[in-house]
Amino acid sequence: MSTLLILAPVGFPLLAAGGCAVFGWNRVTAWLGAAAAAGLLAAAIGLAVTGPGAALWGLLRADALSAYMLIVIGVVALLAMSASPAYLAAELAAGHTWPRAMRRYGVLTQAFVAAMALAVLSSSLGMLWVAVEATTIVTAFLVGHRHTREATEAAWKYVVICSVGIALALLGIVLVHYAAAHVGVASLDWTTLSQHAGRLDPGVMRIAVVLLVLGFGTKAGLAPLHAWLPDAHSQAPAPVSALMSGVLLSVAFYAILRVKVIADAALGTGFTRLLLVIVALASLVVTALLLLAQRDYKRLLAYSSIEHMGLIALGTAIGGTLALAAVLLHILGHGLGKSVLFLSAGHLHQAVGSSRIHAVRGLAARAPLLAGAFALGLLALLGLPPFSLFASELGIARAGFSAGLGWVIAPAFVLVLVIAAALGRHARDMLLGPASPAGAIPMPRSVAAALIAGLAACAVLGVTAGPLNTLLRTAAAIAGALP
Repeated sequence: MSTLLILAPVGFPLLAAGGCAVFGWNRVTAWLGAAAAAGLLAAAIGLAVTGPGAALWGLLRADALSAYMLIVIGVVALLAMSASPAYLAAELAAGHTWPRAMRRYGVLTQAFVAAMALAVLSSSLGMLWVAVEATTIVTAFLVGHRHTREATEAAWKYVVICSVGIALALLGIVLVHYAAAHVGVASLDWTTLSQHAGRLDPGVMRIAVVLLVLGFGTKAGLAPLHAWLPDAHSQAPAPVSALMSGVLLSVAFYAILRVKVIADAALGTGFTRLLLVIVALASLVVTALLLLAQRDYKRLLAYSSIEHMGLIALGTAIGGTLALAAVLLHILGHGLGKSVLFLSAGHLHQAVGSSRIHAVRGLAARAPLLAGAFALGLLALLGLPPFSLFASELGIARAGFSAGLGWVIAPAFVLVLVIAAALGRHARDMLLGPASPAGAIPMPRSVAAALIAGLAACAVLGVTAGPLNTLLRTAAAIAGALP
């Protein structure tokens, strides 16, 4: 039974990809992605209930942290795939896609979900690197789905920058293997490396950790190698942007969480903490500066992702059970909120034909449901109650002050306030004011259901954050994710 549960999160999306490849994109196969995501989510819950098990074939292992990340993948994928049929139908009607491209979309999105599931189930650094590289290859084609000049440029920029990051991560893995081999450890398995981390050469490990954090941090959208993110997320189809921003960034950061366990055991907590603090503050500064003058609402959401990954990096730098609980809660809350916003933005872009902020005025009068979902999604993203990001950001701040890192928390949250002001100003311009003469914007039921479900889940997480944090601390202790 445990073997099937470990294989199911990868197997369900691959089966759905095979169905789309064989039968194409039609009224039935269009919903295979949503069905596969539901199956993945059910398997993830099963793994969380049954608890950690032994490694499967020496390649896959599901501990509490893996199961939690699979739940995040399943939830975000279910929202994105539920909105995909209506999104592609509108694209086909507008002449922006065609049946062959829709078939390719179905295959690639499911391969993307399978690769992310494989990444969090990998029991070794090497397998994780392969899975993360697979996500780069697959999503490059999805970013360029429309085959416009802008989409093609964004896809190439994404491939080039992320390939640099992945190369840095590979070099870091090589150095970890070199350090391990010199103490008689011939494995890149998480558990094995953690057990022998105290014997690894500190000089080699410092270089390896810097390369791994920069490498996987590139894929997570962290500064300084973040430049691919706004272009890729603004050009990809809206459900793909929801997957990339809502969960791919977190899957890449999951690798940093695993690396931190080994690094802290080998070097102490101070080295990785300083490195992550620098990266986190740099990401927040970049976001604050670039959001102030932003004119594109899809890029606006993409830059916001850099902010939230910076907050996740900050919580990870603090360490401890409260900080890790807040980080894990933030990962899920950000995935839900950002999925709602990108799906809303995609529907809005199809309706008005532009992603420029000045092209959208009086949205509250033209499309109350869409405007309400967009506004509530932004409130969730800004960390306001009752949404879960309020509880997670409060948890990060409390943990930081308790750890004596007030000198980091204070400037970080000043930057968060600057970012919130910029987002609020742009949202006001879009939502309020006189409506344009273009008329009302209808919304398909499947898209509306996905938006409402995402917002409701984010609010429920916020209301139940107290007991949920207790569960997350338990999961962190079982997984041994951070000291």
